[in-house]
Amino acid sequence: MNRPYAGGCACGAIRYEISAEPVFSNHCQCRDCQQASGTGHGSYLTFAGRADVTLTGTAKERDIVADSGNVKRHGFCPGCGSPVYLTFAAMPDLFTIHAASLDEPARFTPQVVTYASRGHAWDRLDPALPQFETMPPG
Repeated sequence: MNRPYAGGCACGAIRYEISAEPVFSNHCQCRDCQQASGTGHGSYLTFAGRADVTLTGTAKERDIVADSGNVKRHGFCPGCGSPVYLTFAAMPDLFTIHAASLDEPARFTPQVVTYASRGHAWDRLDPALPQFETMPPG
């Protein structure tokens, strides 16, 4: 078995451990991710199987409607406010974590930049990464 991905919020009230490898990792420059991160983009790892995720603690959640029209649910710590994960109503088996919530953030290796059309000139990301104006096709 590979070493699990582990992490959680800043105060430790919410923790996760994921025994699978991510199927997608990205920097997202959409406006929602900018607001959630407080900077020019969010960085994420997405896993395909909820059965591979162990989550402890109780997150506060808020729903938003994504550009696709689907509901995206943000999970964050009610105590320290740290963003921890995302889930998607249209794809209930996916579980996405914020790269900064990892115990070892260096394990994050972005594959692409999504919503590059909404990026800011001051938010310079690796120019070698493939960039998509919105979300790439599935």
